[in-house]
Amino acid sequence: MTCDIQTFRPDVTMQPTERVTESNPVDPPPRPGDKDLLRDALRDQADRGRTKSDIVLLSVQRLLHRGAITNLAKMLGRMHQADVAKVIVHLSSPKEKREVFELVRGESKRGQVLSELDSDSINQVLADLLHSDIAWLIKDLGPDDVAYLLGVLPEERAKEILSLMRTEDSTEVADLLKYPKGTAGGIMTTEFFALPEDATAQDAIQRLQLATDAEMVFYIYVTDKDERLVGVLSLRQLLTVPPTTPLKNIAMRDVISVTVDMDQEEVARQVASYNLLAIPVIDNDNKLVGIITVDDVVDVIREEATEDMLKMAGAIEEDSVSKSSSMASAKHRLPWLFTNLVGSLFSGAILWEFRYTIQEVVAIVSFIPVIAAMGGNVGLQSSTLIIRGLATGLIELTDVRTVFFREIKVGLLMGLACGVILTIVGWIWHQEFLGMVVGVSLIMAFVVSTSMATFMPIVLKRMGVDPAVAAGPFVTTANDITGITIYLSLATVFMEYLR
Repeated sequence: MTCDIQTFRPDVTMQPTERVTESNPVDPPPRPGDKDLLRDALRDQADRGRTKSDIVLLSVQRLLHRGAITNLAKMLGRMHQADVAKVIVHLSSPKEKREVFELVRGESKRGQVLSELDSDSINQVLADLLHSDIAWLIKDLGPDDVAYLLGVLPEERAKEILSLMRTEDSTEVADLLKYPKGTAGGIMTTEFFALPEDATAQDAIQRLQLATDAEMVFYIYVTDKDERLVGVLSLRQLLTVPPTTPLKNIAMRDVISVTVDMDQEEVARQVASYNLLAIPVIDNDNKLVGIITVDDVVDVIREEATEDMLKMAGAIEEDSVSKSSSMASAKHRLPWLFTNLVGSLFSGAILWEFRYTIQEVVAIVSFIPVIAAMGGNVGLQSSTLIIRGLATGLIELTDVRTVFFREIKVGLLMGLACGVILTIVGWIWHQEFLGMVVGVSLIMAFVVSTSMATFMPIVLKRMGVDPAVAAGPFVTTANDITGITIYLSLATVFMEYLR
């Protein structure tokens, strides 16, 4: 896609210029080690456990601090745009991010670097750029990438940039921005290759040779006269039939597609399940409106996995790494810590309730931390597996019975293994019967923990609630309480054998 600029002020500089700062008015003379800095760093630091990304970032920071702008620009010119974007994201200050971004040569590459950045870095590197400069940088990007970039900018600024684009292209991008975030429509591209069903194989090949707009031609989509999706064929099929063969005779009619309002996580599952390189997106009238390519699906999988892991830890995306202030991070995490606080107080109440049992046999306190920790951890393991299985489609709601009994068996086997060890330790440490009580308590705690951790996410899934919220602190705390209760209850029942 080419987004032409309608108007520019004559005083706007269209080509990238060398950044000049007060502290560095001109590039210093090249130092002997500057040209080989990256190579030397890779050789000298590879044995220190640092990854290539760490070494590249360190090299960029050193060049920045030394003011070796010319050599830094050459280094960036040899790097892939995704690697440049990764460096920019991990730089500590907005000023450093802007300096590195401005050293990237070529509007096309700078635009590609922009499309690889996260939302915070995009706003930081574009903070000082004119709207016309931004429009020029993104003119060679696909509509989905342009929509992503404008979607993270302030609304007024995005509108100004859209107004500088050719009407046809700005309308296309604006249509994509209308779809809710996290849906198929929000991540699709409108640059796809489709032909009418009456077209021949020869027509398709000729059109393919001229198709410079299509982002990636993995498949050829076939539509009827009303632009409804009716078939799909691969490039290989196109090349193995006579030139005069109509596409409707060779196209596969059972097309796997998604609707514009489908959740992006479900889209990713569809692509993964059917091993697709791209999947068509249709509207309510079955008209083909876009496609989602596998590179966008990879981004979705990473995003959704990150979101699930953060939820299980009682956090949100804005709280990760250093994207929010300390006050905001504390505000987001406190509710989950309050869950732990209430659970711990409840555990304290249980201990108080069994205070006479503890007074009679003080030795039982030796194993309270073991029972609580083991029960909570085994429950967290089960809940993590179930939540991940539900998220990736490996576990469906129809598998509830099978999965439930499987996890109970797993809990029982692990409980037997750990229970035997704990029985022996209790026997040697204190007395034989206490060891048996501890061992049996651990087995029961394992079975209850795995059952609870398996049952809870599935129930929440049936209720339409994200099961990730059931994991982490909540499941761990609940299983801690359960394990302590089982242990002290058994100790109370067999008190006369423990004295």
